[in-house]
Amino acid sequence: MKKRINVFTLLILGTMFFLLFASSLNDSATFDEVAHIGAGYTYLKYRDSRLNPEHPPLMKDLAALPLMFLNLKFDINHPFWNSENINDRQWTAGNLLLYGLGNDPDKIIFWARLPIMLLALFFGWLLYRWASSLYGERVGFIVLFLYAFSPTFLAHSRYVTTDLAAAFGFFIGLASFLRFLLRPTLKRTAVAGICLGVALLLKFSLFLLFPIYAGLAILWIFLEARENSYDFKFAWALAWKIILLGIIALLIIWVFYIYHVWNYPQTEQLRDETWVMSTFGKRYLVDIDTFLIRNKYTRPLGQYYLGLLMVIQRAQGGNTTYFLGEVSASGWPSYFPTAYLIKETIAFHVLTLFALFLSLRRIKSSKEKNVGVLLDWMKGNFVLLACILFISVYWIYSMKGILNIGIRHVLPTFPFIYLLVARELAAWIYRPTADSSQGFKEWLNLIYERVFEPMPKIIFLTLMFFWIFGSAILAYPYYLSYYNEFVGIDNGYKYIGDSNYDWGQDLKRLRDLIQNNPDFAGRKIYLNYFGGGSPSYYLGGQYEDWWSAKGAPPSGSYFAVSSTLLAGAQGRPTKGIVIKPEDSYGWLLGQKPFTRAGKSILIYKIP
Repeated sequence: MKKRINVFTLLILGTMFFLLFASSLNDSATFDEVAHIGAGYTYLKYRDSRLNPEHPPLMKDLAALPLMFLNLKFDINHPFWNSENINDRQWTAGNLLLYGLGNDPDKIIFWARLPIMLLALFFGWLLYRWASSLYGERVGFIVLFLYAFSPTFLAHSRYVTTDLAAAFGFFIGLASFLRFLLRPTLKRTAVAGICLGVALLLKFSLFLLFPIYAGLAILWIFLEARENSYDFKFAWALAWKIILLGIIALLIIWVFYIYHVWNYPQTEQLRDETWVMSTFGKRYLVDIDTFLIRNKYTRPLGQYYLGLLMVIQRAQGGNTTYFLGEVSASGWPSYFPTAYLIKETIAFHVLTLFALFLSLRRIKSSKEKNVGVLLDWMKGNFVLLACILFISVYWIYSMKGILNIGIRHVLPTFPFIYLLVARELAAWIYRPTADSSQGFKEWLNLIYERVFEPMPKIIFLTLMFFWIFGSAILAYPYYLSYYNEFVGIDNGYKYIGDSNYDWGQDLKRLRDLIQNNPDFAGRKIYLNYFGGGSPSYYLGGQYEDWWSAKGAPPSGSYFAVSSTLLAGAQGRPTKGIVIKPEDSYGWLLGQKPFTRAGKSILIYKIP
C-alpha cells in the first residue's frame, strides 16, 4: 500500500507541474509581477532593496536567481533609481527590465516563474509528508490531491507574487511550532526558529504568527498542566525556548537583510523612509524605524520594519474593487466567503460539508459530553485544534479587513482545511478492526469490513476526486479566471474581478487572436488594458490606447477592454466612491462581446 501511494504521490506532483508549466507559457505578465521581477533582479544584482520594500525579498530573490545567468540589460543610472516616489520607481524599473531595454520579456518571465512552480511542488511534498506523519498515508494522499488540483493553488503557483509564499510560510511556521510544542527539544526549537525566520521573509502578513504562537502556547501550557495537577513549573522552560526561537528568527532576518542594504546608502534609505512614512499616523512607530535605520548595525532590521509599516498603512487604506455589482474601497464582510464559494470546486465543497457532517455526527453520538471530555479531546488532538483555531482567526481577521483584492489572500488557510477534511474522510472509509481473527466466521467478517464495506464509500470519493480533477483539466489553461459551475468561468468577472479573474494574463492571447483571425487583418484595435504586459510590445502599431471618456471608437472598429476595468466602470459606486458618467462605458451598454481573448479581455465590434 505504501509503495502504491508513493507512486500516486509522484504522479500527482508530476501532473501538477505539467499543468502549472504548460498553462503559464502563454500567460503575459500579471499586474504585480512587473514590480516583483524588477525588484528581485535589482536585489541580487546590486544588493540594494530600495524597490518594492512593502514585500520581504526572499520570494523575489528566488524568482530572480535564474535571471542572473541571462546577461540582461539594465541601468540604475536612470532617474527612477533615485526618485522620491518609491511607489512609482518599482513599476518603472520592472517595465524597463521587461520591455524598455531590449531584453526578451517572455524569456525573463519564463525563468522567473519556474522557481515558483518548483516551490509549489516542494510545498505539496511537505504537505503530504506532514499529513502522513500525523494521520497516515491515506490522509496524506488526500491532502496532496486536494492541494495539487485546487484551481486557486494552480492559479497562483505560476506567478512571481507572494501568495504561494504566504501559504507556504504559514504552513512551515505552524507545522514546525506545533511539532516543537509536542516535544520542545533544542533541535526542534532551532528548526521552528529557522522556519519562523524563513516565513517572515516571505510576506509581512506572516507577522500574524506571533499572536497565533502566543495563543497556541498558552493553550498548550494549560492543557499540559491540567494533566499534572495544574503544575505550571514546566512553562518557564518552554517560555525560554520560545524566546530563543524568536531570537533565531530575528537573527535570520537581520543576516538576510544585511545583503539587501549592502549597497543601499544610509542617507538614501533614510530619505526613502521619510517620504513613504510621511502620512503614517502613529509617529512613535515611525520613530522606532528611523532609530533603527540611523544605526549602521540595525539598519537591516529598519528596512524590514519599514516594509511592515507600509503593509499596515496599505491595509488601513483599502483598495477600490468590484464585488457583486458594487464598487467600494471599504470592503465587504461577505467578500471572502463568496469568493471561496464560487472559486473552489463544488466537489470540494461537497466533501467539506460531508466531513463536517461526519464530525458533528460523531460528537452527537458521544456518550459523555462535558468540559473534561472536551479538554481531553483538545489535548489529544492538539494539531486539529490548532488548525481549527488558525482557520477561524485568519478568516475572521480577513473578513473584518477592508483590503478585498482576491481569494488569494485567504490561501494560507487552504492546506489546513484540506487536512481536516481528509482526516474525516479517511476515518469514515476505514474504521479500526482487529488484525487477526479467531475463526472462519470472524475471518469472513474481517474480509467484509476491509474490502466490501468500504467499497460504496470508495466509489463516492472516487467520483468526487474525478470531479475535482476534471475541473482542473477543463479549466486549463485559465486557472486564474476559474469559477465553478455555480457561476461559470465565462461569467466570473460579473461577480468578482481583479486577481480573481483578470490580472492582465491574457494580453499575449489577444496578440495571437489578432494575428490569427482574419477579422482583424490589417485593422487597428482599440484597447483599454489592465495588467503587467506591454500592449506596445505585443501589439505594436496595430493598437491604440483607448478609454471610456474618449467616447466610442470609429464605427465598424474593434474595441478590447480588460474585464476588471469594464466591471469597475459599470459597477454601482458605494461608500464615497464616485464614477463619472463619461467613465462608465455608457456606449457599451446593451452590447455583447464579439469574442474574447482568453477569458478576461472582452472584444466588442462597434456598430
